[in-house]
Amino acid sequence: MAHLEKIADAPDEIRRRHEANRLAWNEGAEKYREELEETIAFIRAGKSNLHPVERRNLGSLGDWCHTAIHLQCASGRDTLSLWNEGVREVIGIDISDVHIANARTLSNAVNAPAKWYRCDILDVPEELDDTADLLYTGRGALNWLHDLQSWAQIVHRLLKPCGVFHVLDDHPTLWMFEEKGGNVCYSGLDYFNHAESNKGWPATYIGPLDKPVSEEARKHERLWPIASVAQSLINAGLDILYIGEHAEAYWDALPGLPEEKKKQLPMTFSIKARKPKVQPAGARD
Repeated sequence: MAHLEKIADAPDEIRRRHEANRLAWNEGAEKYREELEETIAFIRAGKSNLHPVERRNLGSLGDWCHTAIHLQCASGRDTLSLWNEGVREVIGIDISDVHIANARTLSNAVNAPAKWYRCDILDVPEELDDTADLLYTGRGALNWLHDLQSWAQIVHRLLKPCGVFHVLDDHPTLWMFEEKGGNVCYSGLDYFNHAESNKGWPATYIGPLDKPVSEEARKHERLWPIASVAQSLINAGLDILYIGEHAEAYWDALPGLPEEKKKQLPMTFSIKARKPKVQPAGARD
């Protein structure tokens, strides 16, 4: 059951929530380890997890992207999918120790040109500044962050001049829906100011762990309106190139809802942005 929380504004509280999420994801990432052999076979076969929306927005990666940095990379399946799409070098960053260990096992098994960093996004090392042709993220990523302005500034500093940022993630209005009997109704949440903590993982994703839910680590999530995401990127100095809202999902967020009804709902959104070649005067870095 989710517990409502106050929005985290103080740096110490933001750090505390991120650290709690690290512990929770170390538990959840054990499920990814169980699928590691299948993931190795998937990547070794040259397959890609790139979503159709991402492919439409980004075009042929092999034509323009030498180095891609994947923030919140999980166990590396999507990161190495970028490699299979033609990116010459990939870098994955994640807060979970287990995710990064899985990713290293994966890339070693397929001999991929990949580097992995285990850290909070707020602590991405400066050695990666100005190195990314593509900064890639999304698919259940933004809800784990509690400092969007600092996140956007880090996106900016990791990109090369003219580098491209892309995110595809759950549409935040999904937080406003509850499914009952094949229909959706209002959840009662505050779209503009919602944060929560919870234990347990959806059966449609990770599902039950090998312990009672009461003993699992508590994790902390935040609803970020699309406008907040876009404005944080603008504030950091990026130029927005595209904002899209899509009926196309990447997981079944409303499994009991008929497909024809899902097509009438915004299931995901995407943003594509670029770091200017010359930084405007007064923009924050």
